[in-house]
Amino acid sequence: MSFEIAVERRLGDAIICADFTSGAGLTALFGPSGAGKTSILNMVAGLLRPDRGRIAIGGELLFDSAAGIAMPVEARRAGYVFQDGRLFPHKRVRDNLLYGWNRALPANRWMNLDDAVAFLGIGHLLDRWPRTLSGGEAQRVAIGRALLSGPRFLLMDEPLSSLDAARREEIMGVIERLRDELALPILYVSHDRSEVERLAGQVVPVGL
Repeated sequence: MSFEIAVERRLGDAIICADFTSGAGLTALFGPSGAGKTSILNMVAGLLRPDRGRIAIGGELLFDSAAGIAMPVEARRAGYVFQDGRLFPHKRVRDNLLYGWNRALPANRWMNLDDAVAFLGIGHLLDRWPRTLSGGEAQRVAIGRALLSGPRFLLMDEPLSSLDAARREEIMGVIERLRDELALPILYVSHDRSEVERLAGQVVPVGL
């Protein structure tokens, strides 16, 4: 599944733009903090509307300013993993995971709760509250919630940046399995060169 992205958006005095095509695997948006990488991810997700441009994923048109096409967020089927996990603090781990499952149309579900729990090794966390989780555990749960939403592709915004070295290694291994075993196309934001060199099949410079 390919990413075909050509977008432009003014934010304050800055103009955020990207123009690239990439194939299957993990594509990294690489550049310094503040360069607009997350804004590009949000345009793909539908959370931020480009001023102009075109977004197509797997040949399906999500946005085209010239044609007046802007697919709603929920119809894009993007699994979004944020830098800080963003788990619901009032829901235990099981219910955080099931939030992803419940928001997916039945026809779009391709992984169930048991499969996600086994894949991520989080069975022992199901009755825990998010505040009791380590950074690595929270990111595993956030990834599980994204997978259970029935995504066609994943958007990952610096998912390792808040973790210590041991947890970074742990979650990097999970991301490699998402890329290789599940064969999910991933658009990945990072400012860490070694991380990108290990994970990405293609690197798109942003702000460099």
